[in-house]
Amino acid sequence: MPENNKPVKKFRAGAISAAVFKNETVRDGRVSVFYTIVIDRTYKDKNDQWQRTNSFRFMDLPNIRYVSDKAFEFLVEMRNESKGVDQQQPIKEEIVM
Repeated sequence: MPENNKPVKKFRAGAISAAVFKNETVRDGRVSVFYTIVIDRTYKDKNDQWQRTNSFRFMDLPNIRYVSDKAFEFLVEMRNESKGVDQQQPIKEEIVM
């Protein structure tokens, strides 16, 4: 993910978060928009610094399912409203648990 590509929406349950990213590609002169979801877990390392990982523990699975469901609902709702998400808007993070 390019560093300047900020998520359009974030969901968090405990240490688990799902970030929804808007992506664009050009094929045959036409712009296609698609969305990707990145799920990660935050933790503090031995130096008390916050880190992120895509390695999960057994007990993370319910929160992973929850935030991925929320990301899916967001994208379905957005599609049903037939509107895009403005990249200039501030990131909205929902703490869902």
